[in-house]
Amino acid sequence: MGDDQSIFSMIIEGEIPCHKVYEDDLVFAFLDINPFSPGHTLVVPKESTRTLDKLSDESAEALGRVLPRISRAILRVTGAEEFNVIQNNGPNAFQSVFHVHFHIIPKMKDGRGLTFPFKSSPIDHEEAEKLATSIRELLD
Repeated sequence: MGDDQSIFSMIIEGEIPCHKVYEDDLVFAFLDINPFSPGHTLVVPKESTRTLDKLSDESAEALGRVLPRISRAILRVTGAEEFNVIQNNGPNAFQSVFHVHFHIIPKMKDGRGLTFPFKSSPIDHEEAEKLATSIRELLD
């Protein structure tokens, strides 16, 4: 596989079989082959980009439009009422396939689904204000 070729690119191109649930000109979605729960779906842009920050606005808009629609369908089919949407960027952030992708993972009443040992710490308000200001300046 080339630098921009991933297993997801091969799935999108039909070189590797999958259980497709959605496709349009910019987005492809299919069931995960190692699901955390029934209905665990991967939603990927057809654009071959490693991380979300490198994704084109056009692909990002397309993903934003279909994620809620796909989520609703998954919830209806699985009977789940809750779910996680996870998106990782880079190996230290637990990304294992280097093609932007979102996981939609239903949380089942029997406990199947995603579990985390979440660890957070109290915010440093002074540092937070500096960060927020810097981010706002870049977005303006």
